[in-house]
Amino acid sequence: MDVSELERLMAANPPEPFVRTMARLTGEDPGFVAISCEGESITRLELERRSNRLARAYAEQGVGFGDYVAIALPNGIEFYVAFFAALKVGAVPLPLSYRLPAVERQDILDLAKAALLVGVREDEHPGYPSLPAGFEPDARVSDEPLPEVVSPAWKAPTSGGSTGRPKIIRASSGAVGSPALGRLLYGYTSDDVQAVLAPLYHNSALGTSIDGLLLGQRLVVAKKFDAEEVLRLIGEHGITWLMLVPTMMHRMYRRIEAGGQYDLSSIRIMLHLAAKCPEWLKDKWIELLGPEKILELYGGTESIAITLITGEEWLEHRGSVGRPWFGDMKIFDSGGNELPPGEIGEIYMKSVEGFGPTYEYVGAEARTMNGWQTLGDLGWKDEDGYLYISDRRVDMIVSGGANIYPAEVEAAIDHHPKVLSSVVVGLPDDDLGQRAHAIVQAEAGTTARELLDFLADRLVRYKIPRSVEFTNQPLRDDSGKVRRSKLRDAAIERMKTRA
Repeated sequence: MDVSELERLMAANPPEPFVRTMARLTGEDPGFVAISCEGESITRLELERRSNRLARAYAEQGVGFGDYVAIALPNGIEFYVAFFAALKVGAVPLPLSYRLPAVERQDILDLAKAALLVGVREDEHPGYPSLPAGFEPDARVSDEPLPEVVSPAWKAPTSGGSTGRPKIIRASSGAVGSPALGRLLYGYTSDDVQAVLAPLYHNSALGTSIDGLLLGQRLVVAKKFDAEEVLRLIGEHGITWLMLVPTMMHRMYRRIEAGGQYDLSSIRIMLHLAAKCPEWLKDKWIELLGPEKILELYGGTESIAITLITGEEWLEHRGSVGRPWFGDMKIFDSGGNELPPGEIGEIYMKSVEGFGPTYEYVGAEARTMNGWQTLGDLGWKDEDGYLYISDRRVDMIVSGGANIYPAEVEAAIDHHPKVLSSVVVGLPDDDLGQRAHAIVQAEAGTTARELLDFLADRLVRYKIPRSVEFTNQPLRDDSGKVRRSKLRDAAIERMKTRA
């Protein structure tokens, strides 16, 4: 896609402020149920009125144009009311996990200099005005429309990144948008019923659901991800569009594989992203839904460039995440030289010429080379220009001089029918420098020998973990994210204790 194509799209579908779009949709059908969440629902008119009243409460707390409003609420209607209330005073919504430890939350608040914290008691963060979860303004506060204002950035999600230090990834675009890009990028329509399954502090869940609301969709929101409940919800609500991460796909498939009977016939498009999807797992979902219903996206929260691939394309280029749809991507070596097809290097991105920056970091600096930027992922391209992801640069394990990509090993482990999830980390080794160590969540009674024998037929010997330990705790959150460095450090401490 080039600038001229974008300009044509925008001309046919002029952008307008988010708050104006929601007001317009409300005027068209005030009784339309905009959001449903586990027995609760809210119409467009109710969403408008509640967010108007809450916006005035935010203003009374001192929130002004361009200020950050940190929203530490779980998935639900209250989150969306808070999100639009922030936009209506020209503030920038900064979504946070409501489970975030106070110390980590404090680091982010200090970085953002947030004007208001929503969802947390004020005594947890002295000096920061706060409103608790469930807060409702006084009924005497007006719910009439406010003067229109456009926030300078419509979202500011956070990331710990590879360093473990928090950073804010602030959108460069204000709270103005066109439905044209959502239709093209996500393949959805105003008639779709969208399931929101990942945490709303996760950039993709936030982005796709807000785009869906502004397009006129109905959202069906899960407070937390539960495979059995989600599979039931799809049939009950006639879900037509949903976004999943591979962790969700894995958990849902295990339920189906166990003999559960679920109605998935309403699904029109299933988009997956956020992590490398094992080929065997994608094969299973293509068998379940058909390749024409599967769409995969790669690009990161920064959205510098984006690839897309359909299920049909993937069957011709197995393992690929597609070709650049927005912007461009190249594979460079450490010296900045572009690598030929088939050679693994670091993935560098450049946005559409003339489009301008898509984000800015607060608390970090972008890694650039000759005008190209990288998110730290490793990969390669084939002769047709299709991109393949190997792993994160910082996650790669060098063992005895050989490169081991944890994502590849984890995909092989997760294929075992008793495994729920796995994480592979590199531990110090006097002989090899590093050795691969697997932490596995599996059914009770699963043994290390059973797993290693299973891997012997699937991985070359040097990639097979030298050690395995089991846990009964989930290794990834509902958005598929893993705190690999913390798991690695904890494993090293356990190793020292045993020594």
